[in-house]
Amino acid sequence: MPPNSGGTIPGDPVAMLSPRMVRFFDSVMRRQMRGAFRGVRVLRDGKPDIPADRPVVVFGNHPGWWDPAFFLVLRQTLFPDRQGYGPMEVTALERYRFMKRIGIFGVDPEGRAGAARFLRVGTHLLGDPKRMLWMTAQGRFADPRERPVALRPGLAHLMARVPGAMALPLAIEYPFWSEKRPEALAAFGRPLADLGPVGAWQDGLDAALTATQDRLAKAAMAREPAAFETILGGARGVGGVYGLWSRLRDMAAGRGHDPDHLASD
Repeated sequence: MPPNSGGTIPGDPVAMLSPRMVRFFDSVMRRQMRGAFRGVRVLRDGKPDIPADRPVVVFGNHPGWWDPAFFLVLRQTLFPDRQGYGPMEVTALERYRFMKRIGIFGVDPEGRAGAARFLRVGTHLLGDPKRMLWMTAQGRFADPRERPVALRPGLAHLMARVPGAMALPLAIEYPFWSEKRPEALAAFGRPLADLGPVGAWQDGLDAALTATQDRLAKAAMAREPAAFETILGGARGVGGVYGLWSRLRDMAAGRGHDPDHLASD
């Protein structure tokens, strides 16, 4: 069992978590993503299969504002039996204090005290395999095609401190395909475990996320929905005058109406 797995710590996110708030916020984010995206999809190849007795850190790239909402939807859909937690810059969290009730804890990304708190809280959380940590490990917004993929060192230090914990790479993109609304795409990579010292973890994490992003990029460019499992179906069609014209045209032709843009060409 990882060190510091029992007891509580100042500002303990486990003690502050409200299951009722989590359920409410999950439902809100699902509705938000359903309305904003054509589809919320996970690449079928490589879907995670994590042993129930292993604590997990899901570490992803950080392409956009929607990433934390996407995390919530993925956790609720794929890991419903695990509590989810995640770090946020402490100054931002103070503006949205309610997020402390849904598993978010504050850290200072620049100071040594902030790094120490991240390690302490992270080690504490990973002391129970029913919990999992979700984080945008790049520490800043970055285009999904940016290379090299370089992660902040905190995650490698955390993984080296918690024997038995697994790190699961997650790539995210929001490309436009044929519709007015973009796609929300995700791909999981091969989970990492027991890599040894911090340097080995750092190299392994960087390489794993790079490979996962490359795999998702290839699938995104292919624009083939069948390669993905759709976990949320979003709004379809372009709407407006063009959408109405397409519907009337199909009615006049005596055929069923498919609101997707390519289907009406």
